[in-house]
This record gives sequence, C-alpha cells and structure tokens, in this order.
Amino acid sequence: MLAATSTTPNPSDGRTQRKWITPARVGFLVAAILLYVGYVSPTERFITPESGIGYALGIIGGSGMLLLLLYPARKRFRWLKVIGTVKLWFQAHMVLGIIGPLFVLYHSNFSLGATNSNAALFAMLIVSGSGIIGRYFYTRIHFGLYGRKASRAEMQVQAEELKSKVAGSRFIPDLLTRLDAAEARMLKQKRGVLRLFTRPVYVTGVMLLQRWALTRIATNELRAAAATNPVLARQNTQFALAVKQYIRRRLQATRQVAEFESYEKLFSLWHMLHLPLFFLLLVAGIVHVISVHVY
Repeated sequence: MLAATSTTPNPSDGRTQRKWITPARVGFLVAAILLYVGYVSPTERFITPESGIGYALGIIGGSGMLLLLLYPARKRFRWLKVIGTVKLWFQAHMVLGIIGPLFVLYHSNFSLGATNSNAALFAMLIVSGSGIIGRYFYTRIHFGLYGRKASRAEMQVQAEELKSKVAGSRFIPDLLTRLDAAEARMLKQKRGVLRLFTRPVYVTGVMLLQRWALTRIATNELRAAAATNPVLARQNTQFALAVKQYIRRRLQATRQVAEFESYEKLFSLWHMLHLPLFFLLLVAGIVHVISVHVY
C-alpha cells in the first residue's frame, strides 16, 4: 500500500540545468552548415586550389593541422608553459581540429584530384572523424569538456548519494526494490573484447526499457492509491512528477557507472590509434605539398 510521507522526492532536488546552447554546439552547427553549403555549391567557380584564395585556404588549413601538435607537446613538456596553459591548448586543439579540415575541404572544392591529393584528403578525413569520436569518449570520463578526469569510485559515490535520499521511505516501497533490481542488471559485468564496444549501447537500451516500465508501474500505482488516499488525490500530479524524475536520475546515474569502465578503455585504445593516424596525415600532407610545388 502506498503512503505519502515527508520523505517523498522533491522534483527540484538535485536538478541539473542542462545547457542546450553551448559554444561547442554552436561551433559544430556552424561547421555543419559550412560543410553543407560547400558541398552543394559550385565552389570551383571561384576557388582554385593552385592560386588565390583557394591556395591560401590550403596553407591556412594545413598550418592549423600542424598546430594540433602543440597540445600533446604542451601536456608532455613543462617548459612549454610559456605558450599557454594545457586547457588553452586543448581548446585550441578542438577548434583547429574543425577549422583546419574545413579550410582544406574548401581548398579542394570538395572533390577528388591527383593520387597524392586524395591520399592527403582521406587521411585528413579519417583523423578528423577519429577526433570527433575521441571527443565523445573524453566527455564520458571527464567532468565537463575541460574538466578533470573522473573515476568510477566518484561516480559510484554520486549514485549511492542519490539512492540514499529516499532510503527507508514508505513512498512506493515496491518501486525502490524494482529500481535496485534494474540497477543490478545494468551493473552486471560480462567480459570480452566485443562487449567492450557493445556495453554502452546495451546499458543504454536496458536503462530506457527499465525507465519506461518502472515509470508506467509507478504511475499506475499512484493513480490507484489516489483513489483511496485524499492526500495523494490532491497532490497526485506533483508526486507523479517527483517519482518520474527520481527514476530517471537513479537509472541515469547507474548508467554512467556501468559505462565508465568501457569508455575509459575505449578512450585508451582510441588514443593509441589516433596519434599514428595523425602522423600518417603529416606524411601524406608533406608528400602532397612537395608534389604540388616540385612537379
């Protein structure tokens, strides 16, 4: 039987204000628009790779890609602190990783050319795509885009703190039991290389299904209890909202804990692959520049 108590979850407790408009998202949107405009427009009518603005775009884009090396160098060598902080160069790394390839694509008129040009272009696209994937992994194991690295223990503590907020409450007691079972299912570990890649998708799928099922059950129980409980009848909407938010936040916190180890390993693997790919891009770019100016 359900009973309302003073320990019911408050809809405003711990609510995080998600910012939908951020500099990073605005930057990606602008870049996406420029990519679309460049791809559908006849840029070859006013941009020539061999001279003028087209040539300048190639030089600026290539130079921007070279400057990407300053971020890992700044992290490794302390004596480079004179050129700025690690955070500053990380931000520059993110921006240049978008602007550089964008300029090079306009330089090439979004089309293929000679073999050496194609090799440099494809290498750049692979490295750029790798950078976007790496950024996603990075944000999953750090506090914010420029924040310090998180740990599974810290995420576990946050999840337990959220869990304890209504511990011992008589407010939908069956719901707490079902949430514990759902969390145990999400946290269940299965080893294997393939599962390292599929675990985030699997955990997210389980979370969405459990959230839908638990919310439906809780809503029905609240509706049934409101028929016999005057307090719940008067505040049913408020209680229903509180329960929905509590289910969402509990399962979301558990999902982050369950995914953390996978994302940490994936980021480590990505880091091992990204640097060789970048040096491959440097070689392809140097060969392209030499071929253009010598032959």
